[in-house]
Amino acid sequence: MIVTHQLAILVCVAFLSGKALAGQASHAATAADVAISSGDRVYAAERFSNAVSGIRRPPPIPEAGLLAQPRSNRQAGLPLDATLATIPPDNPQTADKIALGEKLFFDGRLSVDGTVACATCHDPQRAFTDGRRVSIGVRGRAGQRNAPTVLNALYNKTQFWDGRAKTLEDQAANPIVNPVEMGQPELEAAVASLAAYPEYQQAFQKVFGRPPNGQDLVRALASYERTLASFDSRFDRFLAGDEGAIDAAAKRGWVLFNGRARCNKCHALPDETPDLVNFKDDDFHNVGVLIVRHQVIPLARKAEKLVDSGSASSVDRAAIGNEMSALGRFLVTKKESDIASFKTPGLRNVLVTGPYFHDGSHETLWDVLDHYNKGAGPRDPWLDPDIQPLALEEGELDDLVAFMASLTSEEYRELGARELVRQRELAGRKRPYRDLQRAFGPKRVEAVPP
Repeated sequence: MIVTHQLAILVCVAFLSGKALAGQASHAATAADVAISSGDRVYAAERFSNAVSGIRRPPPIPEAGLLAQPRSNRQAGLPLDATLATIPPDNPQTADKIALGEKLFFDGRLSVDGTVACATCHDPQRAFTDGRRVSIGVRGRAGQRNAPTVLNALYNKTQFWDGRAKTLEDQAANPIVNPVEMGQPELEAAVASLAAYPEYQQAFQKVFGRPPNGQDLVRALASYERTLASFDSRFDRFLAGDEGAIDAAAKRGWVLFNGRARCNKCHALPDETPDLVNFKDDDFHNVGVLIVRHQVIPLARKAEKLVDSGSASSVDRAAIGNEMSALGRFLVTKKESDIASFKTPGLRNVLVTGPYFHDGSHETLWDVLDHYNKGAGPRDPWLDPDIQPLALEEGELDDLVAFMASLTSEEYRELGARELVRQRELAGRKRPYRDLQRAFGPKRVEAVPP
C-alpha cells in the first residue's frame, strides 16, 4: 500500500529572473539572451556565469523538502482503486523502498560526474518539472524535450512524450544512461558508484536482501514515483459538490472545454464516462506544433535509416540528443501516421508545469490556446483531424485559462497564483502564436502526405 504522508503546509516558490551582469564579455551575454520561460531565465544567468568562467555545468540539484514527500491517498478527487492498481505485483510498495527511491531521486551520484539527479529536471518546488524550455544535463548539455511532470505519472499507460517506455521502471533507467542527461555509459556504472557507499549497501540489503544492482535501483525509483499522486484541486472540490470552489470564469471554461473549444477530444474524451483523473486520452497526436520549422519529412527519411526502433537506447538518444526528436512517436513505431505525434499530456497542475508542448516552445497557457484557436497550419499532412479553427473570443480564452488554473493542487496553490499573474502579464505584452485571421477563418484543407 502506498505510504500516506499528509502534506500539512503550502510551499510557495517565486520564479526567479536571471539578470545579465553589467561589464562582462558581450559574447557571454549573447549566450544568455535566448531565455524563453522563467526557468530559462534562471538558466540564462547560469550560462552567463559559465561562459565567463569557461566551465559548462548543469543547474544545482534541488534539495528534497516537504513537497518531495509521498502524497496522501486521502485527497479530494484521488481514485483510490486506480491508484492501488498501478502497483505491479513484482514491485510492491514498502516504506523502506519508497524512502530509498526518494534518496536516489535527489542523488547526483547517479550521474557520470555527480552533477545531475532526477530532481534536476523534476524539482518538487516546480511541481516536479524544471521550468525550462528543454532540460539541461551533464556538462550543461541541452536536450531536445521539455521535462514533463512526474506528478501522476503512475497513471500513464506509457512514459515519455513519445511513449517509448511502458512502465515507470523502464522510464527510470533511460535518463541515467543517456549521454545528454546523466551520462553513465551503462546502468551498472551507476550501480557501481553507489555500491561504493556503505549507506547504499545497507539500504539495498535492507530493502531487497541483496547488494545494489540495476533492477533494484529502478524499482526503488519507480516505487517513490508511484507515491506522487497530486489531486485535491479546487475543481475536484467543485465536482464533489462545492459550487463555490471555482468561480464563474472557471465554470464557463469547463463548458467551453467540453464544447466549442473541443479540448475534450483529447483531454478526457467526450463519452458517458470521461477520464477526469488526469484529463488525457493516453494517445498520441500531431497537433501541428512548429511542424514546418522542424522539416519532419526529411527527418523521417533520415530516422528510417539511422534509428533502430527495436533498441531502447537508440530511440532514447534520438529523442533527447538531436533534431530527430521532432518526429515524436514515429521514432518508436516507424509508422508514417505517427510522424510528429506526441502523447497527450495530463492537465492537472498545468498552470505550474510550463512551458508547454514537447519542445517547450509555448510559454503561457494563452500561447497554447492561441495555437489551438488558429487550428495549426495547412502544410501538415499528418495533422490530427480534430485540429480545426475554433473562433474563440478573447474572453473565452481567459475562461479556459481560469478552468485550467482550477486544476492546480492545493500544495501548489500559492505558486499557481503567482504563475497566473506572471503569465497574464506576459500574455498582455506578447502573443507570438495569435492569428485571428486563421482562428475565425474557414476549416483547413487536408494536406496530402508526400
